[in-house]
Amino acid sequence: MSKPNIAKKVSVMKRRESRNFYLYTAPWLIGFVVLTLYPILYSFYLMFTNMNLTGNGEFVGFENWVYALTDDPLFIKAFMNTLKFVVMFVPGSIILSFFIALLLSKKVKNLGFFRTAFYIPYITSGVAVTILWGWIFQKDYGIINYILSLVGIKGPNWLGDKNVAMISIVILSLWTIGNNIIIMLAGIQDIPQSYYESAQIDGAGSIRQVCYITMPLCTPTVYFNLIVTVIAAFQVFQQPMILTNGGPLNSTYTAAMHLYNNGFLYGKMGYASMMAWSMFAVIMLFTIITVSTSKYWVFYDD
Repeated sequence: MSKPNIAKKVSVMKRRESRNFYLYTAPWLIGFVVLTLYPILYSFYLMFTNMNLTGNGEFVGFENWVYALTDDPLFIKAFMNTLKFVVMFVPGSIILSFFIALLLSKKVKNLGFFRTAFYIPYITSGVAVTILWGWIFQKDYGIINYILSLVGIKGPNWLGDKNVAMISIVILSLWTIGNNIIIMLAGIQDIPQSYYESAQIDGAGSIRQVCYITMPLCTPTVYFNLIVTVIAAFQVFQQPMILTNGGPLNSTYTAAMHLYNNGFLYGKMGYASMMAWSMFAVIMLFTIITVSTSKYWVFYDD
C-alpha cells in the first residue's frame, strides 16, 4: 500500500474520531452552555441593571452596590449573620467530623450500624429534618427543654430568642455532617498502619498517636473538608428559612435569604444578581485565604 493511501486513511480516521468526539459530547456541551455558562454571564450583566421579573429594566451601573451599602439595612445584617453562622458551624463541623470518624475507625461491635446512623441524616430530606428539629426546639413541648426540665433547668426559647436562634440552626446543621464524617474516615483509614506500629514500639500511647500521627496526616482531608464546608456554609438558606424565616428580629436572616427575597419575592432580579456575585466574591476571598495558608498547616505523607 502506498504512503499517500495510508496518509489518506489516517486523515479519514482522525476526522471520524473528531466528529464522534463532538457528537458524543454535544449533549453535555449544549447543557453546559445553555444551563450554566449563559446564566452566569447573564447574571453578571443583570448585576448592573434594575431588571425585574417581567424582563423590564435598564442599565444603572453601580447603583445596586450603592443602594446595598447605604440604603439597604438588611444587606450588611444578612452578611454578618451568615459570617456568624460560618464562624460557629465550620470549626464545629471539622472538629466533630474528625473525632466521630476517629471513633468509627476503631474495630468495635456493630460498626456498620454506627457508620450508617451517622451518614443517614446527610441523605435525609433537608425539609423533613428541619421540621423535625423545629419540634425538638419547641419552647414548651420540645424534647430538649423537657429533658432540661427533668433536672430543674428552664430551657431557652431556642427559636424565639435572638441570642439563641442562630445557635439552634448551627446545632441542626451539625447533625447533618455525615458526608464530612465519611470523608474524614477515609482519610484516617488511608494512614499506613506501620506508623502506629512504630509508635507503639517506641512506647507512644493512644493520645500521642492521635496527636502526632493521625492529626498531621489527616490535614489534607481536613483541608478538603474545610473548603467544601466554608462554601456550603456561606450559602445557608433552607434551615433559617423554614425554622425562623429570618427571625427573631432578623437575627437569622442570611445572605442567601436576602438574595431569594429580593429576586423572587420582590422581583428585583438585578439587585439579587448583585447579591449573588457579592456572595461569590466573599466565598472566593475565604477560599483564597484557605488555599494560601494551607502550606503552613497541611502535611502530606510524602
